[in-house]
Amino acid sequence: MFLENAVTPENKFWKYIVGSVVIIAASFIGKIPFMIAIAFKSFSSGKPFPTDEKSLLSFLNPNLSLFLLMLSFVFAFLAIYLVIKYLHKQTFLSVTTSRSKMDWKRFFFSFSIWGIFTIASTVIMYYSNPEDFEINFKPIPFTILAVIAIILIPIQTSTEEYIFRGYLMQGFANLAKNKWFPLVMTSVIFGTMHIANPEVQKLGYIIMIYYIGTGLFLGILTLMDEGMELALGFHAANNLIAALLITSDWSAFQTESILKDNSEPSAGFEILVPVFIIFPILLFIFSKKYGWTNWKEKLTGKIEEKNVEPF
Repeated sequence: MFLENAVTPENKFWKYIVGSVVIIAASFIGKIPFMIAIAFKSFSSGKPFPTDEKSLLSFLNPNLSLFLLMLSFVFAFLAIYLVIKYLHKQTFLSVTTSRSKMDWKRFFFSFSIWGIFTIASTVIMYYSNPEDFEINFKPIPFTILAVIAIILIPIQTSTEEYIFRGYLMQGFANLAKNKWFPLVMTSVIFGTMHIANPEVQKLGYIIMIYYIGTGLFLGILTLMDEGMELALGFHAANNLIAALLITSDWSAFQTESILKDNSEPSAGFEILVPVFIIFPILLFIFSKKYGWTNWKEKLTGKIEEKNVEPF
């Protein structure tokens, strides 16, 4: 079973605290080139150094900014691999899935179903309210964006999934010896990690329902399917296709995308529909395709471990 892969007497919870510090440190090191580029442009142009998240993300050329931002995830991903291998003495596969190998069919099914939905919903929004959008397509910048995004955004999304649905979920399972605690904790932490995003400043804290709800959805996918393949595919499709299709002045990713959304964002119906309608429909589709059963046990059951007291 997926969580049980890491629940052993030797794999103490303190190791996850140490490992998390290493991963965070690696991420900060990966951000140094971005901050150097910001400082260089500020010095050479005479512009003041940006002090808030929105200004930082829009200070450089969008493609350069995206590339440098993604570097921190490359460093973090490498740190995850090293921590799992040398600190926890686990295989990388054991933090990915309970199966004997990575199931790429699951990954691409999840990627495809969410990719098709994202493209279709964007097309519908565009033709329903064309006055809210402008064509932002520029062949050369878009081509550069596509190369950067296709290579680096899957690393970014995989890094987040390995941290939350893999590493930390197994870590909290070691601590609690049950399944509901890792699911809740990783979902809340995943949501609050987005609190500095420009979308939160623009829409207010109500958008945290979406971020925490998305974390909960991805956690349920992982526990019910006994592996991260579906969560990895969903997250990759969500960020990659969004980066290529549409941007706005208030979004976290400022990209040379095909469309630019100039509408005034609102927090309400658009936030609640994915969490309370679309995600449950997706869970139903996945459950039918992969024959999920015993939901209560898989999402809230206890994890037995000899010689270790339950949380």
